[in-house]
Amino acid sequence: MDKIVVLDFGSQYSHLICRRIRELNVYCELVPYNTPIKKIKDLEPKGIIFSGGPASVYSKNSPKPDKEIFELGVPILGICYGHQIIIDHFDGKIKRVPNREYGNALLTITNKTNLFKNIDADGLKCWMSHSDAAEIIPRGFEVLGKTSSSFSAAIGNSVKKIFGLQFHPEVAHTEKGDKVLFNFANVISEAKPEWSMSNFIETSINDIKMKVKNERVLCAVSGGIDSTTCAILIHRAIKDNLTCVFVDNGLLRENEREVVVDIFKEKLRIPLIIIDARERFLKNLEGLTDPEQKRKKVGEEFARVFTEFAENEGPFQWLAQGTLYPDVIESGVSGGPATVIKTHHNVGGLPDWLHLKILEPLRYLYKDEVRKVAKIMGIPHDLLTRHPFPGPGLAVRIVGETTREKINVVRKASKIVEDVLVEDNLYLKVWQAFAIVGDDKAVGILGDERIFGHIVSIRVVESVDAMTADWVRLPYSTLEKISSKITNEIENVTWITYAISSKPPSTIEPQ
Repeated sequence: MDKIVVLDFGSQYSHLICRRIRELNVYCELVPYNTPIKKIKDLEPKGIIFSGGPASVYSKNSPKPDKEIFELGVPILGICYGHQIIIDHFDGKIKRVPNREYGNALLTITNKTNLFKNIDADGLKCWMSHSDAAEIIPRGFEVLGKTSSSFSAAIGNSVKKIFGLQFHPEVAHTEKGDKVLFNFANVISEAKPEWSMSNFIETSINDIKMKVKNERVLCAVSGGIDSTTCAILIHRAIKDNLTCVFVDNGLLRENEREVVVDIFKEKLRIPLIIIDARERFLKNLEGLTDPEQKRKKVGEEFARVFTEFAENEGPFQWLAQGTLYPDVIESGVSGGPATVIKTHHNVGGLPDWLHLKILEPLRYLYKDEVRKVAKIMGIPHDLLTRHPFPGPGLAVRIVGETTREKINVVRKASKIVEDVLVEDNLYLKVWQAFAIVGDDKAVGILGDERIFGHIVSIRVVESVDAMTADWVRLPYSTLEKISSKITNEIENVTWITYAISSKPPSTIEPQ
């Protein structure tokens, strides 16, 4: 299958480039900027994209790709920092500009090469985010577009098929950015649009068969869309050699255990084993306040539970998980220069002593792609539309120590948030909605008495892939209903706040 490879130089938008290319039905993979040239050759990309990044090309130790990449004869598109890498490599000159350019700019296309095929020449809104710019463009390159602040916002060498854009075509703020990426991937790189979820399902099932053979797989399921889709894929491939296990860790949503049993046993007809590990998980979280420690501890305890089960009920050779591409990226294990944002329990939380091989058939999918796979495979509609739930559960919706009292508050409050959104026909219009509780408390009045109770924060966001998100502007009537129900129905809650930060700079979950 034809593919485009994105070299990750640390941009917050690197993953977005991948998603935009995949939306064109062309497979795209994100790899570290310093990937050895042999591995890049082995990937056989039809085109290569250099992402943006926070560095300056003239700085010491700034990230640079292997120079041989320019000799592969493969089309290259540099975006922002990637654009500057191209200029620097071909002996142009980059300098710090006195006026940084952030936000919208108007691009005038001065040379309509294939990169701007079927795109109007004047007044194209584009998104800039840079403090360096080209002073001299390299010989053999020509200016393709300019803005009021950048005489070389787009450059290209049509013979070498190497192009650079100072702006970000991958973000929604750039007008017709999808057409620019289409022109690079489909027209210039001639990548065939062969990437589809139907093809993924067929390929994935075959890959699982070849990888697992006659060995046995232990699959950790949570009842969420990721692990359920993972389980169905593996079940289609190896049937009875799959054993699905649901661990009740005491950090679940209201009635989660009953919902999962119904989904697997009644709707999907896949056997399911329940392990009650509530006490051991809560015991291991006692005294922990650091979010990374909590995530690690949850991951380690999951690993212990499954290892013990495998030893007692095995032999098993594989542990399957519903790990997604954003999990891999956020955990910093993609190898790029981006820092670790969070350790995901099913990526970075597994210890060295785990004696099972890891099977992650969804590892390179984004959330919206998983939903497409699930729909094709006939997963029930009510599961398809459930909001995502973090692997470490309510532990990451509790700031500070994870106590039984806080678990009770955040569980009941989150259920109220979801129920009110369902009542107001808003549940299906948002990505996630839940409550958060921490150590802060505030004074309230109950009857004629002064009480000192919990502050509960409400978080409701809209997103497509969980990599970026925006807070939802809920109607005041909905917020009022949520606030009233929580303070009236949950003991020792006095104040309700609403989280109005987007991702970035915030993350969706507080911990």
